[in-house]
Amino acid sequence: MKRVATLGMYDHPAQHAANDRLWGEIARILRARGVADVPDRLDRTRDVHAIWRDPALLFGQACGYPLLADRALSLRVLALPVYDAPACGRATHASLLVARADDGRDSLAAYRGTRAAINDRLSNTGMNLFRATLAPIVGEGTFFADVIQTGAHRASVVAVGAGAADLAAIDGVTYAALDRFEPALTAKLKIVARSPESPTLPFVTAAATSIETVAALRIALDLVMADPGLADARAALFLAGHEPASAAALAPIAAIEATATAAGYPVLA
Repeated sequence: MKRVATLGMYDHPAQHAANDRLWGEIARILRARGVADVPDRLDRTRDVHAIWRDPALLFGQACGYPLLADRALSLRVLALPVYDAPACGRATHASLLVARADDGRDSLAAYRGTRAAINDRLSNTGMNLFRATLAPIVGEGTFFADVIQTGAHRASVVAVGAGAADLAAIDGVTYAALDRFEPALTAKLKIVARSPESPTLPFVTAAATSIETVAALRIALDLVMADPGLADARAALFLAGHEPASAAALAPIAAIEATATAAGYPVLA
């Protein structure tokens, strides 16, 4: 079985070289510790949803909400990354609710009856945190006239900027990358609100990965996060470190969903 690795969750084209450098060092450490069949390159040929379901996944990064909501996923959590970016805390992050910069509405409640954009119904930052932010003000019924699904946070940013949608929730790390590498996109936006914080997107491996390989992966993460020679690569990715974790660390994501449901807003609509 040919093993695969991906870092596709935060992999803007301008960040490819940084992700490749980190993976190259992780791969070197794994091989030095006796791990077999370590891939030379990150897999950018497939959708991340397909890679998460690959039993040969050696290393990747996953959205926490599908890990809780999709029972078909069989992944082991290795660690939570720590990001040095706006809307990020210690192994936590939030979403930024954005609208067009020239939109005259100045409160979240004023967007009732407008069109929302989400990247995916199983996205924590694009849907779950969006829903949680709105739940206290929705009341009964729906909030939006329409919700469009764009397939990616960047696509949601483009949709809002172009007027195809009025409001979207954008992962704070993704927004920071777009603000740095494509400032013309974020210049069209304003931040209307910030969501509650939740755990960052975990580093994962397939559930069937051996205990010995899991230990080697965690050692490799410790080393690449501390390597001064990789400081520029980490900075390009906004990486400030990581926290060892298990699936239990994702419990706040389920709690956020439960709170929105208890408030009478179980579905973003």
